[in-house]
Amino acid sequence: MANDHSAAASEPKRRHRHEGPQKHVVAFVLSLVLTIIAFAAVSAGEINTTFTYIILVSMALLQVFVQLAFWMHLKDRGHLFATMGIIFGIIVVFTMVIMALYWVWW
Repeated sequence: MANDHSAAASEPKRRHRHEGPQKHVVAFVLSLVLTIIAFAAVSAGEINTTFTYIILVSMALLQVFVQLAFWMHLKDRGHLFATMGIIFGIIVVFTMVIMALYWVWW
């Protein structure tokens, strides 16, 4: 019994690692860059409209992932319930859109 207690006492204590502002600054700069790319694609009049839509949708999706991962901290452990809720919401929205399109085209 004494050996177990001394072995536990000799292990270094694990500290909660504090996330510094570096990751937040990187996420903020990345968000700004994605927003500037989207504005530049719309501002440039000589770009094909379809290509502009593709750029806008891709920048929006990247922006969503950056926001969820860095600002909402869904990349960290312990956010399974929130992640499951978001996935369920995405499934419901896609189902509703597909059903609405099917209903209109029928």
